[in-house]
Amino acid sequence: MRFTGKVAIVTGAGSGIGAATARLLAGEGAAVTVADLDPAAAAAVVAEIVDVGGTARAQTVDVADPEAVAAVVADTVAAFGGLDVLHNNAATIADNARDQDVVTGDLETWHRVLDVNLTGVMLGCRFAIPALLERGGGAIVNTASAAAFYGSRTMAAYGVSKAGVVALTRYVATAYADRGIRVNAVAPGVVVPRARQDADAASPAPRLAPYVAGHPVGRLGYPEEIAAAVAYLASDDAAFVTGECLRVDGGLTVPSTLHRGDRPGG
Repeated sequence: MRFTGKVAIVTGAGSGIGAATARLLAGEGAAVTVADLDPAAAAAVVAEIVDVGGTARAQTVDVADPEAVAAVVADTVAAFGGLDVLHNNAATIADNARDQDVVTGDLETWHRVLDVNLTGVMLGCRFAIPALLERGGGAIVNTASAAAFYGSRTMAAYGVSKAGVVALTRYVATAYADRGIRVNAVAPGVVVPRARQDADAASPAPRLAPYVAGHPVGRLGYPEEIAAAVAYLASDDAAFVTGECLRVDGGLTVPSTLHRGDRPGG
């Protein structure tokens, strides 16, 4: 129960990594604001948490909107009495089909991806930090991506936005380390729920196989595995860790593309 008496906000918490993190933090004692662009998804996660005895509330937010982000923080403090943990997890992936290279990519998509994935993280920090300072400090964990550490022929805006999250994490960590606020990031590989991975693997033509092939561990990540890393970085177990980006990617960013097929001993 590492988060007993703590208050947390998780953005993008209506599904995937955010939902898994909200459930885990609540399960370890935190009162959690489940913030998401989709109000129905946020409410469903809150219902799951409350059904097993946890404490949570739902709030709708577009993290690219400063007033909306400010409201999430203010309403959380009003509802739960303060703020100790922020997980900046919300990101847009809906526009990936239009997020190509810098010549062919859609310019409006570029701006929207950076507004949500990078500026949204900055806004979370901007409005959460004063509330964290009122409690004597706290922890911020940002969701970056393995895409911050490699290049690709597509999804330029997404990769750039996530690289920006890594840099922003270091800057905010440096600025507030002496005031009791730790700021770290996690960089997931491709993450898909276990049930979907199992069903895909059993199908005649697995659609996830190309993605699995890029992960040396031989499978994709589960949302709960990323949530566990977030909880570690947000907890007192990581009291001496700040400004770091923890890659939780199944080895995706470790091997060179020249040597992915090599195995010692043949």
